Amino acid sequence: MTRVLVAGESWVSVSTHYKGFDAFTSTTYHTGIDPLRDVLVADGIEVDHLPAHDVPALFPGTPEALAAYDVVVLSDIGANSILLHPATWLSSEKTVNRIDLLADWVEQGGGLAMAGGYLSFQGFEAKAAFAGTAVERVLPARISRYDDRVETPQGVPGLLADEAHPIVAGLPAQWPDLLGYNRFALPGDATLLATVGGDPLLAVRQAGAGRTLAWASDIAPHWCPDEFVSWDGYRTLFTRAVRWLAKEI
Repeated sequence: MTRVLVAGESWVSVSTHYKGFDAFTSTTYHTGIDPLRDVLVADGIEVDHLPAHDVPALFPGTPEALAAYDVVVLSDIGANSILLHPATWLSSEKTVNRIDLLADWVEQGGGLAMAGGYLSFQGFEAKAAFAGTAVERVLPARISRYDDRVETPQGVPGLLADEAHPIVAGLPAQWPDLLGYNRFALPGDATLLATVGGDPLLAVRQAGAGRTLAWASDIAPHWCPDEFVSWDGYRTLFTRAVRWLAKEI
């Protein structure tokens, strides 16, 4: 069975409530994994979700740990969370560079996808910080050094660019609207499968013995609204993407 690790797609929100002289805070926890996990599991793919707060301590730190997976998906999780193990952050101990380890794993045959978001690619205020890393080296994306978000609250449709590729074959020429994405350029050996607002939306690449994929928008709301998630092509698109990365198609 194909096994996928999805890292990220969770967040904690803290609110402060003011009532006259008095104030208090409340904390809520959210995840955005359900739409993707549901379609992958329904297609017979095993999904392990590593929430953002667990990534620093638990993201795979050895080749053997990564080898348990066919595909790794980074979704709305910044480079610092992968780089900074608590042993380094809290105790000044040397630890493996997991960004380098991940890229090496890809070049030895693994499958890697990055999905867009405020902490993907370069992200909000450039805080995702993947530009110049080994992950950028293997992705089908040349990442900006600056805030790379494109907000499209009016909605912009995805447009098919390569109808022959097995990930998108048979999908319509125009896809439902998206509400934003990360803008990146393509390396010369990347294959563009779909565009949004004149920029790359979906691209793939062969990286050594492995395969990589860049999806510029979210995998779920907010940039990827319910209209897109409920579209029949959503399941087709992402299940095929994972199976292509795993070299099954």
